[in-house]
Order: sequence, then structure tokens, then C-alpha cells
Amino acid sequence: MEAYLQDFLNMLLRWLHVIAAIAWIGESIYFVMLDNSLRPPKAAEDQRKGIFGELWAVHGGGFYHNQKYATSPDKLPDDLHWSFWKAYTTWLSGFALFITLYLANPEFYLIDPSADWAWAASMSGWQANVVALLFLLAGWVVYNELCKRLSPNMERDGLLSVAVAVMMVLVAYLSTQIFAGRAAFLLTGAVMATAMSANVFFWIIPGQRRMVKAMKAGAAPDPLDGKRGKQRSVHNTYFTLPVVLLMLSNHYSFMYSHEHAWLIMTLFIFAGALIRQFFVLMHAGSIKPAYPAAGAVLILLNVWIAAPSVSNAPAAGEDAASAPANEGASLERIHEIIDARCVQCHAQAPEHPAFTAAPSGMAFDTGEQIVNQIAQIKQVVASGYMPLGNITQMTDEEREEIAAWEKEK
Repeated sequence: MEAYLQDFLNMLLRWLHVIAAIAWIGESIYFVMLDNSLRPPKAAEDQRKGIFGELWAVHGGGFYHNQKYATSPDKLPDDLHWSFWKAYTTWLSGFALFITLYLANPEFYLIDPSADWAWAASMSGWQANVVALLFLLAGWVVYNELCKRLSPNMERDGLLSVAVAVMMVLVAYLSTQIFAGRAAFLLTGAVMATAMSANVFFWIIPGQRRMVKAMKAGAAPDPLDGKRGKQRSVHNTYFTLPVVLLMLSNHYSFMYSHEHAWLIMTLFIFAGALIRQFFVLMHAGSIKPAYPAAGAVLILLNVWIAAPSVSNAPAAGEDAASAPANEGASLERIHEIIDARCVQCHAQAPEHPAFTAAPSGMAFDTGEQIVNQIAQIKQVVASGYMPLGNITQMTDEEREEIAAWEKEK
């Protein structure tokens, strides 16, 4: 019952995280669209009042008239809409999930015993937790310093964008060298998500509060607050699609179990940013199909990179009919290996206390279940990603037997 309640609470926490993320990202995308879709006001009275731009829209059976002021309105209302709790809730719920799953089971989820860097492969559980937390903190500190030092007055944002892109390549590479594949993708996404939430907490909202305070006092607000808030909001915009993909990546082992996982991750990050740029420009009235086309090229490149190699194919010139149909171990042998190394977790009733049901719905209790899911099994086992942390001590020979097994014709 205790394990069931923990699993149920985990589900509720994940639901909260998704709801908050949808609300935050949806509102962010809406305001970027609104900002880029504004047109100069036509009415002379609106121009006199300092209205910078306006947008008429229809939705849900009604008409909306949005206006943006470049200066302080004649009277600033007390019931301003503020956008911050969605951002904070998304980050806090996501971090809580990270604690309950990854930090609570670091040997299982964080540590890669086959890592090329010896110190990363030999980390203890508490060391892996500390390194993961420092990784998140360092990501924010480096990103924030880049913003402050390269474009403090928002005059060199182009150079800053290049620097942030290089930083994300390094983050992707380092994460895959230090942590297990799934954790590496998650932590890279978490670095961007932390930067997004921290931008709101440390820069955007404080700057907006100072602007509102100055306006209510009849003083002119500091223009840098508005420019800095805009800068950080733009970064958040381009982080959005990559973060969503990286948070979903743990369902797709072909991404995080590949030997070039850092490259796959990097290409997806840039593809997401390029696709987002298309929509940003579209809302500003400029259609640039080259951006999504370039994003699609990067995705297709990933299709090629991540594609599994063809095993047990007939050699050149060999008659396919004469090639052995089922070299290697029998299904009984494969079932024996999986029973010894995998079903502690991947069973209808898992023995491992971390699970109340088979992870990802993949149960290997019977030979039929194994045969039906053999492609996924071979991929994650041959890559060394499963068993997680090799906690059941699967041998290289056993991995080779599983990788070489073919269904009988």
C-alpha cells in the first residue's frame, strides 16, 4: 500500500508539473505572438495616449482589442495581470519530481557505470546527487554571467545568442559524459528550464515591479528594465521547444542510449529553436520557410545518426536464402537471461521497491511478451543503457546474445 500511495502521489505531482508547464508555455507563446502582431494604432486619441501598438482578434465568439503602451498609461490599474506563478510552479514541481525519482535512486538513474570518465563511472549515490545539483546551478550561473558580461545593455544580443548556443553544446556533451543517458537529456533540459524560471524570478518580475513602482510614483521607469526583461523573455522563447522535447526524451531510448547522444541532443535543441523562430517571425508578418526547413534537415540528420545498425544481414554476395535464420541463442536462453537480469523491474508485479507496475508498461514475464518487444529490448541492452546502472550485473556476453537473437521464421 505504501508503494502504491507513493506512485499515486508521483502521478499527481507529474500532472501538476504538466498543467503548470502548459499554462506557462501557452501564456509565453501567446504574449510573444501578441507582441509581434501589434500594429500602429489608427486612432489619433490612442496615439496621443502613448499606445505603441494594437491587435484586434476574434476568439470564442467574441472580439478582443489588445493595446500596448510604450509609456505609462494615464492611470495604471491596481489589478494588473502578472505572469510568474506558472513559471515558479513548473520549476518547483519539476524539481520535486527530480528529487523523488532521480535523486532518490541515483545508482539507478544518475550513474553510468560504463562512462568513459572513470570518476563519473565510480561515483557513489550521494556524489552523483551533488554533481547533478551543481550541474544545474553551474548552468544558471554561466548563462547568467554570459548575459551580464556580453550584452549588459542589450546592445550585443547577437553575440550573446551565439555564446548561449555554444554553451548548450557544451552542456549537452558534458551531461552525456557524466550521467546516464536518460538523466543527461533530462538535466540538459533542466538547465534550460532553470534558466527560464530564474530569468522570471531574478530579472523579469523584479524589473517589472520597479517599472510599475516608478509609474505609480509619477517617475519615468528605467528603460533598461524593459530591455533586460525583453532579452530574457526572448531567450525563454527559444528554450521552450527544446525543453519540452528533452523532458519527453526519457520515453525514447534511441535518443539517450546512442554513443553520440550529445550530438543527437544538440541537433534537436537547434531544430526546436529554428522551428520556434519561424513562428516568431510569422506573427511579425514575415513568412520564412527556410527556418522550419532547416529544423527538418536537422531532425532528418538525427534519424540517420540514431538509426540502428542492421545486424545479422547476409554478407555481400551471399544468398539470403542460404543465410542462417536464427544464429545464436534460443528463445529459452533469451528468456533465461531476461528473467535473471530484467524482470525484477519489468514484470506485472515488479520485485524492485521503486516500481508498482512494469516501467513504461514493458513486462517480460512470458516468452510472447519478450518476442513482441524484442526490438526495444535489443536496442537498450546492446547500447548498455539497460539494466539501469547495470544493477543486475548483466554480462557483455549476455548482451551479445540478446543483440544477436532473431525471431524464428
